[in-house]
Amino acid sequence: MIQILRLLPVMIIGLLFVSCEKDDPIIPNEEELITTVVYTLVSDSAPTVTFEFKDLDGDGGNAPMITSGILQANTEYTGSLTLSNDSEDPSEDITSEITEEDDEHQFFFAVDGGLDLSIDYDDQDGDGNPIGLKTKATTGQAGTGNLTVTLRHEPTKSADGVSDGLIANAGGETDIEVTFIVTIE
Repeated sequence: MIQILRLLPVMIIGLLFVSCEKDDPIIPNEEELITTVVYTLVSDSAPTVTFEFKDLDGDGGNAPMITSGILQANTEYTGSLTLSNDSEDPSEDITSEITEEDDEHQFFFAVDGGLDLSIDYDDQDGDGNPIGLKTKATTGQAGTGNLTVTLRHEPTKSADGVSDGLIANAGGETDIEVTFIVTIE
């Protein structure tokens, strides 16, 4: 009994140290599943063109469905991107989440294959940095190539042009990357 009484203060102190540990779990900011990306280009002088990427099983075994489009040569388009998770019912609107967290997101546009297409940002976050949900797309001569649209989470964004709209300078993590075949006629 005397030994138990001698150990009692040590047990109480040990119990206090254990009970003072932080019990709150750290909840990671899980990335949203993006199953659908729609890039709509509207012009006053040409038909509306819609590019769509849809992959309802995410990184699962089924290949995504990609719809490409034909743009008119020497034409300016107003572009808008919408993103969603269509694997849920009802579908989850990811575009509104990007808008709410606009300082943490930026789209990047890469054109290759000799495609005469330029994409300029037409929206900004609260700090004046580009987002990319709204764009101006301008076509030049006829041709075919690829347009890759990449959404980065927490890229380096600054009004002094650190990333200069180049994904190689942006850092951050890729939320989704989609490549569309574009034809200009």
